[in-house]
Amino acid sequence: MDAFFASVEQRDNPTLRGRPVIVGAPPDRRGVVCAASYEARKFGVRSAMPSRTAHRLCPAGVFIRPRMDAYRTESQEIMELLSQFGGAIEQVSVDEAYLDMSHRFEEFAPSAVMELGREIKSLIRAERQLTASIGIGANKLLAKIASDHSKPDGLFCIGEKEKVAFLRPLPASAIHGVGKVTSEVLTRAGLRTIGDIQDHKGDLRALVGSFTHILKRYALGEDDRPLEYEGQVKSVSAEETFEHDTDDRRVLVPALKEQARELAEKLSKERLGARTVQIKVRYSNFTTLTRQTSVEDPVESANDIYAIACSLLRRERLVDRPLRLLGLGVSGLGPPSTQLILPL
Repeated sequence: MDAFFASVEQRDNPTLRGRPVIVGAPPDRRGVVCAASYEARKFGVRSAMPSRTAHRLCPAGVFIRPRMDAYRTESQEIMELLSQFGGAIEQVSVDEAYLDMSHRFEEFAPSAVMELGREIKSLIRAERQLTASIGIGANKLLAKIASDHSKPDGLFCIGEKEKVAFLRPLPASAIHGVGKVTSEVLTRAGLRTIGDIQDHKGDLRALVGSFTHILKRYALGEDDRPLEYEGQVKSVSAEETFEHDTDDRRVLVPALKEQARELAEKLSKERLGARTVQIKVRYSNFTTLTRQTSVEDPVESANDIYAIACSLLRRERLVDRPLRLLGLGVSGLGPPSTQLILPL
């Protein structure tokens, strides 16, 4: 779905259409952006950015508190529409899913599947008054890359014959599993584009370890991952019980930063990003509270996770007395965020 949270707000409130909408904390509060409309993204506003920064970049932005229940309900409605086409569905997040339609086609025929894509887009627009960007390919890797190619309201197919040539100019970060850290490692080795990886004759194990074989296959557009329904990692978390109950920032800040770093390492190892960040606190009387928030674009860095956690603690005023325990978790896991620069 295109700028999902913001698009739902613009649909439900017509006065917001065409205006830069920023879903998240208001700029006069210490909080972060959960999502931004395409009008706001033109100013550089992005998920997990401090709201004050977003306001500085986009002074005319309209800030709206997130309505997660409304977005989840909308997501259910859209998934119901997808189920009408009879294919297996892997829902990756509240606004993204893979639809396997191989049962409908004996072979991958671009003209036929493009017509199906137009049919799905038309149904979502007619029933939900929202736009979707659909990517089509013979595997999950190509379908995901294609979906990012012509957003918003996009429809693009990467055919089998042209896939290798199409991938060549794209940044290495367009490949599933190549997050910020891996991308930086590859760049330092001179492997900036997928074409560089395709052409590389040396051993990549010193750079990406056991990911080498998969990376080479992905660079050629080959991907045999099936759709996943159960058994995949759902969430990761970390927590610390303090020796003495405390509300001292000199204790809490390092603990939270270390937990964010630990979660970021786990996400990097699994080559995942997270859409939801959850904070957990336990007081001296063993009362335990959890609060969470979601962002539209997956986060994977320790800095982003830490910033969202701090925003939650402040917004919910959770450190109003000494803490016995402080914990941090992420869920809504899926492919890491990719910022693609694609040819027109």
